[in-house]
Amino acid sequence: MGGILLADRIRSLGAAHWLGFFGAVLIAWALMFWMAAPAELRVLEGLYGAAFIETLCGGAYGASSFLPSFAMWTLMSAAMMAPTALPALATYDDLSHVASTGFGRLLGGYLAVWIGFSALAALAQVILFRFGLIGSLGQSLSLPLTMALLIGAGVYQFSALKEACLSRCRAPLTFFMQHWDEGPFRNGIRLGTDCLGCCWALMLLGFVGGTMNLVFMGLAMVLMMLEKLPEIGRHLTKPTGLALIAAGLALPLF
Repeated sequence: MGGILLADRIRSLGAAHWLGFFGAVLIAWALMFWMAAPAELRVLEGLYGAAFIETLCGGAYGASSFLPSFAMWTLMSAAMMAPTALPALATYDDLSHVASTGFGRLLGGYLAVWIGFSALAALAQVILFRFGLIGSLGQSLSLPLTMALLIGAGVYQFSALKEACLSRCRAPLTFFMQHWDEGPFRNGIRLGTDCLGCCWALMLLGFVGGTMNLVFMGLAMVLMMLEKLPEIGRHLTKPTGLALIAAGLALPLF
């Protein structure tokens, strides 16, 4: 029986809306890879300073400009957060059996929340850059800022809000049954809001590892995906919080 259900699920992933979903995620990651500063620019930043890189690429992807930063954060949010919603999206697909328009509206509502977050994060990036707290590649240049981001994210792992949002993300069937009559777009908004409540602090750790660091972002995406899985996530959230707090407190020693 389990094998039949798995086969049905695999076949369903060949539907047009799923192909579009996975294709969009791959395109988002490809664009992020294309936008990411190559190793040569990182070497030049070390040799000549952030001002050199700001002059070189500030007109295109520099941290001092809102629109390029917003585009980068939007791509990053789509590439990282859409995959973390896979269990909820698959549950909706099983419940609805509707055309791709319903699926698309759900995903649109979900991503609308993260686009709003991206605008705030981009604004924060521009402000932090202009105060000299982050570099042109989005990495923190300030020990207090790095410590605050790590410790803040660690403490948030223990918060009641994080736990409440995670509990809803880990039970998508219950979530959709409660709000089904509101329609796919509003369901997507609700789902995105809960996801934001789970992950915003971890997303802001991009300022620690560098918002142009795709390896760091890939690892963060995997962590956030695992956190939303009931059997794995409940053993992961608080240890992750302890590790982040310890890293923040130990940072001055290194």
